[in-house]
Amino acid sequence: MKIFVNRDIRKFFCALAGVMVTFMALAEIGAWLFHKDCFFPVLVIFLLMMGCVFAVCLWYFDRQNKIMEAAVAQIDSYLDGDTDARISCDDEGEIYRLFHSVNTLAAVLNAHAAKENREKEFLKNTISDISHQLKTPLAALNIYNGLMQEEAEKMPEIREFTALSEQELDRIETLVQNLLKITKLDAGSIVIEKDTENVADMMKDVELHFSYRVKQEKKVLILSGADDILFYCDRDWMMEAIDNIVKNALDHTKPGDCIQLEWKQLASVVQIIVKDNGSGIHPEDLHHIFKRFYRSRFSKDTQGIGLGLPLAKAIIEAHDGTIEVDSELGIGTTFVINFLIPTKL
Repeated sequence: MKIFVNRDIRKFFCALAGVMVTFMALAEIGAWLFHKDCFFPVLVIFLLMMGCVFAVCLWYFDRQNKIMEAAVAQIDSYLDGDTDARISCDDEGEIYRLFHSVNTLAAVLNAHAAKENREKEFLKNTISDISHQLKTPLAALNIYNGLMQEEAEKMPEIREFTALSEQELDRIETLVQNLLKITKLDAGSIVIEKDTENVADMMKDVELHFSYRVKQEKKVLILSGADDILFYCDRDWMMEAIDNIVKNALDHTKPGDCIQLEWKQLASVVQIIVKDNGSGIHPEDLHHIFKRFYRSRFSKDTQGIGLGLPLAKAIIEAHDGTIEVDSELGIGTTFVINFLIPTKL
């Protein structure tokens, strides 16, 4: 029986049996010594009493076990997403007080979840509104800046200032776009539309995306991996994540440095590795690089906005993947991304 899985219940029945057998033995000895004619009647009465006591105890513990199983079923249902699941607690007693406390806890968790969802929705809508409101003045500023660049062809100082202005405008536009993307991911308003993609093709697109910058900065981007590895993902979002990690590598390397983009399929995972021989990450910063807007006091990077790596991590986790970083100051940094390969059981 299920109730005997519980060690305390087994001990209880063993102790009960021991006590009853002891008393029965004493009674039988007394009957044999003083009233031999009562020996068998006393034995029958004790056996009947033991059977009744054991039956009542079994009934009680079986009933308690069924109550607990029903409670566990409701808790499991709640954990599986049924937020309306509750344990029946219409009776009195300590166990029902416990059930009432569990129901209260579930109600509190629901209230917190609803509040968090409202806050996320509000934040998403607010940032979305701000982003859309910023697009118009940003577009206008880009036009004005372009006109000034044309007019400043023969004025080196003004041309330099307009070039710097263009960089800052690009930073603002990137910040707005990344804020919008990461907020939508947080709010769960973006549907990850997965399809079977060729990893090599995706990595070649990454190479193409950064080819101009790599050439301008005199760096090297090396691709390494098999051409036949397939991966189930949302191509656009996955490209966004890898782009951000490669961009981070380019931001922290010098002319002549190398960035390696490697992919491979292991027994149960598809692995993508982005490795560079750049400046590396200070040990103090290693556990904070995926925090939003985190700025290291050791970093000389003045272009980053602190959203690229958090956005990449959010996208990777939305694909049920993991990202790890290993870095040595002055030697380089390695990002390792792992995605489990779905298997049919």
